[in-house]
Amino acid sequence: LTEVYSSSPALGRYFRSAQVTSFSNESTTVIYQLVFSVPPSTEGFMENTMNPDFIRNILRQNIYDED
Repeated sequence: LTEVYSSSPALGRYFRSAQVTSFSNESTTVIYQLVFSVPPSTEGFMENTMNPDFIRNILRQNIYDED
């Protein structure tokens, strides 16, 4: 995750760290925390760039690119 987000053109400059907070071998589920350092509020920044769907799509795109 660190490599994915730190190398992202859209999020790399804001990304600070990724940490696994929970892992389950039974269901192969991982819960993680991403930490970003965001600039003072600018119009639309939190709604667009820091939108959870946008952040997930960065990871999805990386997974698709690996295939």
